[in-house]
Amino acid sequence: MSSNFRLSRAYENAKIVPFDDTSKFILFSDCHRGDNSFADDFANNRNIYYHALKYYFNEGFNYCELGDGDELWENLNFESIFEAHKNVYELLRLFHYRNRLHMVWGNHDMVYKDPEYVKKHLSSYYEPIEDKDKELFKGIAYHEALILRHTETQQEVFLTHGHQADWWNYTFWRWSRFLVRVLWKPLQVWGIADPTSPAKNYKELIKLEKRIKKWILRNNLLITIVGHTHRPRFPEPGDIPFFNDGSCVHPRSITGIEIENGKISLIKWQIATTDDGILRVVRILLEGPQKLNDYKESL
Repeated sequence: MSSNFRLSRAYENAKIVPFDDTSKFILFSDCHRGDNSFADDFANNRNIYYHALKYYFNEGFNYCELGDGDELWENLNFESIFEAHKNVYELLRLFHYRNRLHMVWGNHDMVYKDPEYVKKHLSSYYEPIEDKDKELFKGIAYHEALILRHTETQQEVFLTHGHQADWWNYTFWRWSRFLVRVLWKPLQVWGIADPTSPAKNYKELIKLEKRIKKWILRNNLLITIVGHTHRPRFPEPGDIPFFNDGSCVHPRSITGIEIENGKISLIKWQIATTDDGILRVVRILLEGPQKLNDYKESL
């Protein structure tokens, strides 16, 4: 089974999300939310992420998470992750109950492709203070991909995690999960990276990006946004429309992609120091905004 086949299948089975020029989306991926241990890469940026997420909720954005939101290779279950970052999930729940939450599974949370697993673990949680179960993400569905389809122009934006172009981490993800749990998680504490991860292996990263670009060329230059490699990408109009929103585990910052007013932007959130010594979480525009219409599909 080739990467072209896997990407095409993800596109054919993608959830359609209608949008227009008044719609607003924030795209994050690769949060790798963990249990707040030394191996939890998300823990360093959780305050930045929470502040950004609260901003987007208050501003009326839809939240699209393009896979690897929860670190379910290093951690055995969702419960320990939920307890470590409960405030984040309470905010995500607000997006969900306003129909503004769109979730994609990646290789590190590939268990979410099973609707029964999602229903069992994400529908509710136990609240010890009240000694009862409370609703969390009742009725939530995870997808392999999303398609944002403009209601007037019919232009499409294809969103997926991108591990479809990574045969090992897609096909043999259970083996990768086993190796991460028993080998790489302990070594990560000592600063030794997992060589099977394209985010930490430059040669694999380049190969993966080439496979996705070839698929985009075969599919009429369809705008495609992925994560997985943790490397932000923002092409110029006329180039292959291959975007990457980066990750939420960069050192001291998180990156994402915004779609607003029919335009696309690459942004970063980080902690900055004001002149009087106060620390603030600030949003920085890295690329764009660029009109989506500037990335024309070939006919």
